[in-house]
Amino acid sequence: MTKNRVGALASVAVLALGLAACGSSSKSSSTSSTSSSSGGSATISGAGSTFAAPVYEQWASSLSGLTVNYQAVGSGAGITSLETKTVDFGASDPPLKPADEAAIAKNGSPAVQIPMFVGAITVSYNLPGVKTGLKLDGKTIADIYLGNVKSWNDPEIAALNPGIKLPTTAITVIHRSDSSGTTAGFTGFLAAVDPEFKTKVGEGKDVQWPVGTGAKGNAGVAGAVQQTAGAVGYVEQAYALEHNFTYASVKNKEGDFVAPTLASTSAAAQGVTVPANLGIKISNPGGAASYPITSQTFIVVNKDLCKAGLPGGEAAAKGVVRFLVYGLGQGQAILSQADYAGLPASILAKAKEAVAGLQCNGSMIG
Repeated sequence: MTKNRVGALASVAVLALGLAACGSSSKSSSTSSTSSSSGGSATISGAGSTFAAPVYEQWASSLSGLTVNYQAVGSGAGITSLETKTVDFGASDPPLKPADEAAIAKNGSPAVQIPMFVGAITVSYNLPGVKTGLKLDGKTIADIYLGNVKSWNDPEIAALNPGIKLPTTAITVIHRSDSSGTTAGFTGFLAAVDPEFKTKVGEGKDVQWPVGTGAKGNAGVAGAVQQTAGAVGYVEQAYALEHNFTYASVKNKEGDFVAPTLASTSAAAQGVTVPANLGIKISNPGGAASYPITSQTFIVVNKDLCKAGLPGGEAAAKGVVRFLVYGLGQGQAILSQADYAGLPASILAKAKEAVAGLQCNGSMIG
């Protein structure tokens, strides 16, 4: 895997977000296919996770006759868009809450959340003079985001990194400003390992940060970290690699410091409990090889896409299913190009089963 190949994926999502931020008349990223994959022509619309955006753009480019208008606006906004029937599918990193399931069901058909893949959330930093990866544990990361640790040479960081000369540079904390699945994954880890963080901040797509500067999307946080000496931010790995960031190895549940890699991300997904509604959640996973800040991501639809009255109608319903079938089939094989990891076999089988049950006006599509 090369950084150039990662950049090719990540830059698509960065461009889409940049257009939206500049007030373009078109807030969506449109990708039409160039490959010979079979299937009828259709246009589908989706919105949500910036974490997943590079992959969805790549998958769309591999499907002939299918145009995907995907808005990388954050998980919270994506689910709201599905609830208000302005898109054919939503994309979210955290599993649905009961309130969201109920709101989506009001469209006329139950909500279905389909796990698609997993990826690492890095703790990336911009620290001139420190070119090798630091070691951080959950408590120290939490203390940075609580404002308890304010400089890079703080004794708490130094104790984890003997032999590294740490500068006196002040730490500039960067966090998400939008409703974010990446935030949910990051805060979920910190809340699991640090009682103070759990009490004062908690976990979720939207939290009240005690310190720091907000930026929109993974691309926004990545850009802010890149532009600010002394900055630290949590960003999905494709964006970290695109910006040539240095990121920390993080102490996992077994006490091992593990860097975010394809292998360590895959290890984190093993043994995850799968509930009946497929709402899997990876939070501080066990296993010596597991990278601890790993997130799942979902595509969310109504079970009967046509009865739900979604904007694209029957052609779009079939297009969404085609997109899902590809993503859970051939699409799994290309995930490693951007250091995302495919689903374990047990989860993948259940995700495919959910897709096979999707309908249009009572008739199976899959």
